[in-house]
Amino acid sequence: MNRTAAKPRQSSRNSVYELEILHRISHAVVHQHDVHSLMQEVLEILDHEMGMRRGTLTLRRPATDVLVIEASKGLTRQEMQRGQYEIGEGITGKVAETRKAALVPDISKEPGFLHRTGSRKNARLAFLCVPIIHKRELLGTISIDRPVASRQRLEGDLAFLKIIATILAEAVANIQLQMEERESLLEENRMLRRELNAQYRPGNIIGNCASMRHVYSQIAQVANSPATVLIRGDSGTGKELVARAVHYGSDRRHGEFVCVNLAALPENLIESELFGHEKGAFTGAMQQRQGRFELAHGGSLFLDEIGDISPGVQVRLLRVLQERVFERVGGNKPISVNVRIIAATRRNLEEAMEQNRFREDLYYRLNIFPIHLPPLRERRTDITLLADHFLEKYNNAYDKTIKRISTPAINMMMSYHWPGNARELENCIERAVLSTTNDVIQAHVLPASLQTAKATRTEIIPTDGASLQTLVDSYEREVIVDTLKTQRGNCAAAARLLKSTPRIFNYRVKKLGIEPRNYK
Repeated sequence: MNRTAAKPRQSSRNSVYELEILHRISHAVVHQHDVHSLMQEVLEILDHEMGMRRGTLTLRRPATDVLVIEASKGLTRQEMQRGQYEIGEGITGKVAETRKAALVPDISKEPGFLHRTGSRKNARLAFLCVPIIHKRELLGTISIDRPVASRQRLEGDLAFLKIIATILAEAVANIQLQMEERESLLEENRMLRRELNAQYRPGNIIGNCASMRHVYSQIAQVANSPATVLIRGDSGTGKELVARAVHYGSDRRHGEFVCVNLAALPENLIESELFGHEKGAFTGAMQQRQGRFELAHGGSLFLDEIGDISPGVQVRLLRVLQERVFERVGGNKPISVNVRIIAATRRNLEEAMEQNRFREDLYYRLNIFPIHLPPLRERRTDITLLADHFLEKYNNAYDKTIKRISTPAINMMMSYHWPGNARELENCIERAVLSTTNDVIQAHVLPASLQTAKATRTEIIPTDGASLQTLVDSYEREVIVDTLKTQRGNCAAAARLLKSTPRIFNYRVKKLGIEPRNYK
């Protein structure tokens, strides 16, 4: 009687026990929102309540027949990485292929067991594997290792694992759907950002820093208007590239883009170049010649280095800007033109006005929509982008296959103050491409101007033939400038490195005429 009565009580106790496990798993399903975290918690529950030795969840990679371990209990990261199965391969693969649960009472006696993870060396364990299926679609498998037991006990565990797999199938499917929707939304946002970037970033300009994004925004704002644009910036910052971006982003893109560098022309020829001349207007004028304004009719005229023209040319240019009418040199017939003016200068026009070298009225005619291009030392995050662009350009030009720039070379470029801006960087990369004999640009092929004392382990040796004070000042200047380069223009950091005080350091910097901001 006692033995007969014990069996129902054991069954009742098992039912309550299993319900408690299912309750805990259901709680995990409600509160976990990614597959990995959910399955880790489920495997922890099975480990604690069922005494499993290890457990794994495999998921099917999208659009493939490969199962990979997404979560595990009792496996190292390396063992998880080894646990990949083609559908139909091994016990796990056959469960995925047949979509039927499998029970191996003793894996040491099962020839079809692959031991792919390498975690069960000479172990006597039972292996239970169940497919996870949602709406007839295979999502993956869940499997556990447990100590060898009676067939009846193992089959009971397998039946219970099937119930768990059924609960998990809905949860995993919902989580994957949410992840797909989230990824779709993220991709949509990424595409939108790329479209916006493409809209505001001209294809001929490289740079992604905040100041350059502001330049792109300004180009987009002014391109389709007829407003005169004044581009300010140091030599080599890419003023002509911005001028071309303004022109080709406007409705004048099908007209001519005419460029003239006023600083490169002799003063007595500037008027002829801009306005043209009549036959016989001066010695050597053998025939009538159109000027740049006429050639740019219907398009845009880019006047580079506008700050270098003489006062006489400034007067004639002012009239053209006001009325869009001029006469050729030696002629008296008014010529009207429809041309958009884009000017550029590296000069400080405000200072030139104070010194009566630039007309105030011309300045205000030109400065309708100013665009300031930052020097390269103020956009260091773009240095590697530009370097990679120039590397690709000169790889193609010189039929080279250089793959990358070494880290020490990049560090040198990031530390340098680039007085010649992007043009100097381009020349530097071109030289490096020509000098490199393998597939990596090394630091030693960069120009001497980029080499620092720290990188080359050299000392500064003053030249002979100068006074002691001159040599001392020269040596001190070289040391301070070199230190400012390594500290990116930070005077306080440079002073600490030289074991000086900020007050003394700043006094010497001012006395020697050094501009720390040039090395930022």
